[in-house]
Amino acid sequence: MKKLKDFADDINKCSKCGLCQSVCPVYKLTGNDCAVSRGKFVMLDGVLKGDLELSANIEKYLDMCLKCGKCKNFCPSNIDVCEILNTAKYEYASETLHGKFEKFLESRLLFGNFIKTAKTIIPRKSFDKKGKTKLLYFKGCVNEVFPKVENALKSVFLNLDVEIVERDFDCCGLPFLSSGNMERFEEVKNHNLQLINDCEYDYILTDCASCADTLKSYGCKNIINAVEFLANKNLKFVFKKPVKVTFHKPCHLEDDSFIKSIFEKCENLEYIEMKDYDQCCGFAGEFAIKNHKISKEISAIKAKNIRDAGADVVTTSCPACVMGLHQGFIAINKKSPKILNIIELLAQADIVQL
Repeated sequence: MKKLKDFADDINKCSKCGLCQSVCPVYKLTGNDCAVSRGKFVMLDGVLKGDLELSANIEKYLDMCLKCGKCKNFCPSNIDVCEILNTAKYEYASETLHGKFEKFLESRLLFGNFIKTAKTIIPRKSFDKKGKTKLLYFKGCVNEVFPKVENALKSVFLNLDVEIVERDFDCCGLPFLSSGNMERFEEVKNHNLQLINDCEYDYILTDCASCADTLKSYGCKNIINAVEFLANKNLKFVFKKPVKVTFHKPCHLEDDSFIKSIFEKCENLEYIEMKDYDQCCGFAGEFAIKNHKISKEISAIKAKNIRDAGADVVTTSCPACVMGLHQGFIAINKKSPKILNIIELLAQADIVQL
């Protein structure tokens, strides 16, 4: 497991050019240089040199990060900011009472057993059909507790020559990474990798952009978003009534090129691209708790852009983003359009094989 000192070269690679300021949603609202990677790197460089100690004040600024990855994508030095911040949080949280309490909340005993219990008591749609293509379904924690999207996915995929393979996966581990709980992340990663490696499949199927991105960090290959898989099939989705749809791109959705392709397969659907459709919704898990005011302000900007688009439905492919979009409309005190995972929207249509 890496230590903060292992990232000394990366931290020193930061030229303090300030390009991260132009893409950081938090900096755009606060103007606080400690909100962007270059400001955080100044502090962490001080820690590495012994001029500063990892403290509650520094952790406050480590937490002031959406983990949207925009600064990494825009950084001339391609520094992996999130990995460095997660490691710094791990080193600080390991020694604090609240850090140990967070670890308890995220432990297999509490969080793990909660998810395990939900799996056994919440009814969900089965998928007993055999097919040519084997899809190993990584459904994610939210589906285990609220299986609306899972049920919609299985309903749609019944129309295809596929077999859905299900295994007893843990959480992908993204919440643990974000809180600096590296031991718990490694625990769920190793459990999930063992199940993946012991299974025959053509694709790992997800309906959550965050799960897909985390699985890629494991080194997994052939991961495909459920909607991307559908976009490559000879299907048409016929809606009974005309519907106007817009789309919010989750930060963890690396490639959204399939979105327009799937909407082109829809009859009676008009796609309207909202302003800044690919900007963060502001939720980002614990960020919404620890930086609630900033989170609401970012969500409000997104809600206004959705409202201006004039769509009946806003779709996305991340359950945390669904919560962020709802938060935005609460913040601006306006009624929201329907907010759905794209799979839920497609399940409302009649599906025609071409």
